[in-house]
Amino acid sequence: MEKNNTKPLVAIVGRPNVGKSTFFNKIIGRRLSIVNDESGVTRDRLYADAEWCGFSFTLVDTGGLELKSDDAMWRHIKKQAETAIDLADVILFFTDAKQGLLASDYDIADILRRSKKPVILVVNKADNQNYFNVSDFYALGMGEPFAISSEQSLGFGDLLDKITSFLKERFNSYTEEEGIKIAVVGRPNAGKSSLVNRLLGYDRVIVSDKAGTTRDAIDTPFEKDGKKFILIDTAGIRRKRSVDKEVEYYSVIRAFDAVRRADVVLMVMDATQNISEQDIRICGYIHEQSKPSVIIMNKWDIVEKDNSTVTKFNKELNEKLKFMSYFETLFVSALSGQRTDKITDKVIKVYDNASRRITTGLLNEVLQEAVSASPPPIKGGKRLKIFYASQTGICPPTIVIFVNDKEAVHFSYERYIENSLRTAFDFSGTPIKIIFRNKNDKESD
Repeated sequence: MEKNNTKPLVAIVGRPNVGKSTFFNKIIGRRLSIVNDESGVTRDRLYADAEWCGFSFTLVDTGGLELKSDDAMWRHIKKQAETAIDLADVILFFTDAKQGLLASDYDIADILRRSKKPVILVVNKADNQNYFNVSDFYALGMGEPFAISSEQSLGFGDLLDKITSFLKERFNSYTEEEGIKIAVVGRPNAGKSSLVNRLLGYDRVIVSDKAGTTRDAIDTPFEKDGKKFILIDTAGIRRKRSVDKEVEYYSVIRAFDAVRRADVVLMVMDATQNISEQDIRICGYIHEQSKPSVIIMNKWDIVEKDNSTVTKFNKELNEKLKFMSYFETLFVSALSGQRTDKITDKVIKVYDNASRRITTGLLNEVLQEAVSASPPPIKGGKRLKIFYASQTGICPPTIVIFVNDKEAVHFSYERYIENSLRTAFDFSGTPIKIIFRNKNDKESD
């Protein structure tokens, strides 16, 4: 049983119309990235998880690079791509065998060389008609070009082998800084930077009433009561239509990446304002990334309160965050320090819950009690039979349940099983992943 650590990042970069998005869609198995012949269609980076021969990684699609353009949109795309390069563990440099080697390819190659990151040169659209152009790309000085055709899915195996060999070599020798990584996220001006400074005991980041003051994710290690942590402060996440400045869009990317690589996420909300759609959207992203989290209701010192105020807040949160009903809350004031000393205790609690391991015997005892109390319903004329379960991973806790027919699992019964597990074991603050598998299937994820 292994911890599901943050996956390595593979960024796809290159000039416009070289087939980056087509490759991205083919690899991840669905049309997540828009494919269009018009330059600049892929304007924002897109993340998706991929796997090859049992090795998982995250693939990042980027907009095409037009380095010589002064157009605002192209400057934005350039900033997005530069961010992807900065964050990537391996870079796929896409070129086009059909168009041949262009001056802009040399310009991009120079940028990638300066990044000091491992780069794999990919020559796309190298079908039978264009394959003879591939050798020209040695002139870029980026090593052996990998000839592929994204449209026809040709050459993918060799390229994916190369990607995973790079990643395995890099990650086998890579040691992360010790400590629980905590990402602090939320809307602008919710008090995130003040909270970070309060936790650290000094002014590590600028604090201002003006929204958007913090523009980068900042990693700061600290200790409390003998426990080590790494705090990642991030810029406030706004709605896309509100993000009109390049530097702010860059900050949003950093914030989402901070969530992706965090062990625990502190979702900071302003208790003096209503819970917004954007708050819910950010929580949805945290949930999708399967991260344990604590909802921090900040500015609690200036909220008018009575005996039922906390109950009212929790009721509203329960109504608006039904998809992550496991959330933990803490009502604090970063300004006065009220209850901020409890935050690291909460972080440890939800991280421990996300790391919880249940013995197979105890897990199956709870599962059988749940099934006996409420047998599975009939779906499509089939009666679901549950045989046994096993925990296969942590962070998040991952439970595989073997059944006679996984297609007979009704979503309401899956929810019932999850609630039964949560009642028996403390999984508060963390999502859990339940996988139903036919008994005769191979027992591998």
